[in-house]
Amino acid sequence: MAKFDKIAVLNKMGATGMVPVFYHKDVEIAKKVIKACYDGGVRAFEFTNRGDFAHEVFGEVVKFAATECPELALGVGSVVDPATAALYIQLGANFVVGPLFNPEIAKVCNRRLIPYTPGCGSVSEVGFAQELGCDLCKIFPGDVLGPKLVKGMLAPMPWSKLMVTGGVSPDEENLSSWIKAGVFCVGMGSKLFPKDVVAAGNWQAITDKCKEALGYIAKARG
Repeated sequence: MAKFDKIAVLNKMGATGMVPVFYHKDVEIAKKVIKACYDGGVRAFEFTNRGDFAHEVFGEVVKFAATECPELALGVGSVVDPATAALYIQLGANFVVGPLFNPEIAKVCNRRLIPYTPGCGSVSEVGFAQELGCDLCKIFPGDVLGPKLVKGMLAPMPWSKLMVTGGVSPDEENLSSWIKAGVFCVGMGSKLFPKDVVAAGNWQAITDKCKEALGYIAKARG
């Protein structure tokens, strides 16, 4: 069962403005990365469903986070079908994210009041997702669609809450462009976790990078 309710999860995403996106098949490395992000101020973390037995890794890191990162809402990403969503919800996912919009996933998540953030690439897709209870929609791929799409979409639909993922980087120029366009939060993956940093076990570097990125977001909002 989810540790936090829907409103609490969305508030954590909105308050910090950043959701790290990460997967690793090694449970211990995943734990270290999650803790490093938490120490850097992150309060919502997306573990992506991308490898064999990913759900087993997720089950372990949920238990770890419950004690070591008590205020962290841990969710799952890369979910494209309702069965997978149900599996992760059973393991304790606080939210579900996907690269596409599947109405059947919305039904599964709504039944348990779990936020479902589907990947959308147009105004119409966001509109359809909102009709089915998706409070937060993911603009994906962000580097292809760009901040202008967000700004343009919010003009006629100012109530929309949007998270951009794909090509977001932890530098001031990139983050500022998205925040000023009006996104609710950003999802950030590989650029927050360079392979050489993870391989070297330099967890402090990840903590520092999270603090830096959150600082840029706060400044852009200010």
